[in-house]
Amino acid sequence: MKEMLKRRPIRSMRWGLLGLLVPLTLASTAQTPLPLARNTAPAAQPLPARTSTPAPAAVSTAPMPGSLPLPATFDVSAFERAAEQMTIGQRVPGLAVAVVQNGRVLSAKGYGVTDVSSPQPVNAHTVFRLASLSKAFAGTLTGLLVQDGSLRWDSKVGDYVPDFQLSDPAATRKVTVADLLSHRVGLKSHNAFDRDIEGNAEYYTVAHRLASAPLSCQPGQCYAYQNVAFSLVGDMVFAATGGFYEQAVDRRIFKPLGMNDASMGLAGIESSPSWARPHVRSRNGWVSIAPKPTYYRLAPAAGVNASISDMAQWLAAQTGHRPDVLPAPLLATLHAPIISTPDQMRSGWRRQRVDAASYAIGWRVFDYAGHQVVFHAGAVQGYRGLIALVPERDLGIAVLWNGESSVPSGLLPAMLDRALEVPAGDWLDVSLDDSDLLMADSQQDPGEPAGSAGSKATASPD
Repeated sequence: MKEMLKRRPIRSMRWGLLGLLVPLTLASTAQTPLPLARNTAPAAQPLPARTSTPAPAAVSTAPMPGSLPLPATFDVSAFERAAEQMTIGQRVPGLAVAVVQNGRVLSAKGYGVTDVSSPQPVNAHTVFRLASLSKAFAGTLTGLLVQDGSLRWDSKVGDYVPDFQLSDPAATRKVTVADLLSHRVGLKSHNAFDRDIEGNAEYYTVAHRLASAPLSCQPGQCYAYQNVAFSLVGDMVFAATGGFYEQAVDRRIFKPLGMNDASMGLAGIESSPSWARPHVRSRNGWVSIAPKPTYYRLAPAAGVNASISDMAQWLAAQTGHRPDVLPAPLLATLHAPIISTPDQMRSGWRRQRVDAASYAIGWRVFDYAGHQVVFHAGAVQGYRGLIALVPERDLGIAVLWNGESSVPSGLLPAMLDRALEVPAGDWLDVSLDDSDLLMADSQQDPGEPAGSAGSKATASPD
């Protein structure tokens, strides 16, 4: 069966073809993230102040051109029952799932509790920490600034952040904003200096240590997943606009999309009317803990908080149904594969389903059994999350939970299999048609590659 799946061509005519054509058709425009002619830094242009927040425009619910309907076997109620079962007996403390198709919210619900020590039900407006799902927000904001002319994809980091240094001065001069957002800085080690961040070091102190980090290639030529280097994009946003990164995300993304529960940083989540506390395992079961501030200091890499209601709006926008905020050419650029990432094919459901993997701008792009899937995972201590866009079916899925558990991870490939009519994998230990559905609780989270430690406060599984 695996060999049969490998021989199947990618059938995503709309996005799969765009992924190949965007670098060619947009090569002379400001949108393309591929190398362009060297430019100088534009003068700082503060974003115009918004005196009032207009009501979000209506989401377009017309199917995207070329997309196919979901098969009859894609039963949203069955997935909702599965999610509910995952919280029974505290298998996971709390969980939230959103399913959006053709811009319509098919489901956006919460399950379980926000805190086992003071139980309150998780609902559609309960806020979770997104961890590395935040990276797509950084890419999207940068794309909006490129669209405005405040930045270019080939803008050099050193032109905006004078203190930025790599171990090779020539390499330092080459690094672009697109390199940051696609993890092509050239660093030898993945997650460089994350241990310092986990040790409570300040971001700017750690960012200066990039000058001592070994390089394995020239910028733009190889991939190594980063959180510290990625977050330099926030400094570029400030230099280019005169405004803070967090405020720009709120004004350019959260408010226009109607993501009314979304926020940035530790203060943001703690001030939410309903928020899911992080949980870790103990000998006596789940224990809620205080959220760590460490990776919140890397706002572009891991700073966003959002409810599943917010994520439904985000999915609708990222699948093309809010062109008033995120136009189609921008989305095509953000989702186009840039650099191969074969390490993403080695564990869990990825090992069995993913035949090719790449990184785009804040997103991963997978060949999922012959179908294109735009994806990201996120993890910090006590929180996990998965998100996927399926252009062939005009479908978006998000799963968020507040415990270090593999239990909910199989929901995503189970839904992808049903949506794409791929022979079902054994991600679940009983049929989705069974009302007593349970999840197989393996040692390794299928949403994370080998080597991700559940107890480690890592901002993103690599």
